[in-house]
Amino acid sequence: MSNPTSKPSSPSASRSRPVLIVSAVAAAAVLLGVVSYTATKPSSPGAAGSSSVADVSADPSAGVYPHLEAYARRDAADKLALGRADAPVVLVEYADFKCGYCGKFARDTEPVLVRKYVENGTLRIEWRNFPIFGEESEAVARASWAAGQQGRFWEFHKAAYAEGAKEKGFGKDRLAALAREAGVPDAARFAKDSESQAAREAVRKDQEQGYELGATSTPSFLVNGRPIAGAQPLETFTEAIEAAAKAAPRKAGR
Repeated sequence: MSNPTSKPSSPSASRSRPVLIVSAVAAAAVLLGVVSYTATKPSSPGAAGSSSVADVSADPSAGVYPHLEAYARRDAADKLALGRADAPVVLVEYADFKCGYCGKFARDTEPVLVRKYVENGTLRIEWRNFPIFGEESEAVARASWAAGQQGRFWEFHKAAYAEGAKEKGFGKDRLAALAREAGVPDAARFAKDSESQAAREAVRKDQEQGYELGATSTPSFLVNGRPIAGAQPLETFTEAIEAAAKAAPRKAGR
């Protein structure tokens, strides 16, 4: 389970948003803060999942904060995203490569969502680096961004979240090995990009967005404005995605 964090929201970011968005963020922050621990706590020693299924109502609008949909960037040039920029549903994931529950989601749940929803154009997944475990978390976050600059983010993501990968650590040599495993073509560029100011700024931007939303542990998610905290069971995500997809045509017709 990831450790809670206490970094405050960015005052300048909050001031730059309309009052309604700030109110929606505050409401979501309360929700994420309250459930983040119980949602990621194992149900028994050695359990590798969440202890409960998050409540997802059959009502597509229940639990949804419409203004939070603005956190989906929908940038077709985003190298840390998967799926069509105009997909009706966007899942925004805030995660740390050193987080065991993030790894479980990446190995067990995310591939199912990709096959079931991304490949048919229903879902887009947008990654946000949310490093909360110190220097190695920051380093691997920058490395993932650097891999993305050469079109290999998702391959790096898979290698870094492979079973047993985080136990090997994320030192400089290990990051270089992961880049090779991911098929990053230019190792020198990867090393340079990983330490660049652009990488640090990209990670900082993602991290501040997570703090602004009130995420206190990893992984945390938004599904078209619906906050979900923790590596919840597959059913939680499929229900949220299908509810959001059902609601999308009505929104378009308003």
